[in-house]
Amino acid sequence: MSSARGLKSLWVVIAALALVLSADVMAAGKSKSKRDSARPTTVKTVRTAKAPRAAKAGVSARRVAAVKVVPHRPSLGESQGLRGTDDPLDLKSSVALVVDQDTNQVLFSKNPLAVLPIASITKLMTAMVVTEAGLDLDEPITVTADDIDTEKGSRSRLKVGTQLSRGEMLHLALMASENRAANALGRHFPGGLQAFVAAMNATAQRLGMSDTRYVEPTGLSSQNRSSARDLTLLVKAAYAHPLIRDLSTSPEAEFEVGSRPQQFRNTNGLVRNPAWEIGLQKTGYIAEAGRCVVMQAQLAGRKLIMVLLDSAGRYSRIGDAERIRQWLAEQALPASRAGG
Repeated sequence: MSSARGLKSLWVVIAALALVLSADVMAAGKSKSKRDSARPTTVKTVRTAKAPRAAKAGVSARRVAAVKVVPHRPSLGESQGLRGTDDPLDLKSSVALVVDQDTNQVLFSKNPLAVLPIASITKLMTAMVVTEAGLDLDEPITVTADDIDTEKGSRSRLKVGTQLSRGEMLHLALMASENRAANALGRHFPGGLQAFVAAMNATAQRLGMSDTRYVEPTGLSSQNRSSARDLTLLVKAAYAHPLIRDLSTSPEAEFEVGSRPQQFRNTNGLVRNPAWEIGLQKTGYIAEAGRCVVMQAQLAGRKLIMVLLDSAGRYSRIGDAERIRQWLAEQALPASRAGG
């Protein structure tokens, strides 16, 4: 009997221990469940807050949360410290030069001998070579895969297979800064692209542009370089060609591109500004060059040539040009004796 009682007592103890262990396990499970449920709730709240905005944009909440950081790429002028150069007008351009077209008098100067990438200002020399070669402007030219920009990956409205006349390609290169048009002009030069680039450099040397070098006709390569001093010589020479004057200052034009007509506008908004009387212009931009512009304009009673290179912001080259125009007006410069 005593052994039976002892055995019974042992089973009671085991049962009690089992109950205690079971209670602990259940408590731990509930605690873990609470912790686990708390985590998803927090994530859901964050995602739910962003989900409506993402849905409108047609992208996932994960993509909305991701922020793409693009590292700053300094221009060559910026890396050389040129943007820190002080000037009385507080221009945003690293380089500025204003000269009287008739007398060559320098009216404003900032780093005029710095040799920098010139981007699409290159197309002004492209136009010079095409014009002075006397090539048939009515000859059809076709855009091919060879005209696609593999340097910067820029886009173009001139798809492969687009056919326009040489004159229309020249118009688009000068007015709308179409890279494929400029490259196609070079390819269709007698002797091909290599002969065209050689002609560009030969013309530069003839004009006395000793700081200038070209490697292709669009300006996409940062190896196309010049100084403000040289570019005043180029603008003066290009201005002697009425065709280049007319095409570069055309506010807009329509071209039959593909199956329908398309409207192209001038990259320089100042040609549409009644406060400006611009006789020739060309803009340019690549990261290495910053924002650039060259112009021939009637200002303060004079025919002036203006060069602005390596401007920091999208609109700062135009702002700098306006500062110079107002400054010249305040100076009340006398008219040039040479017929300005």
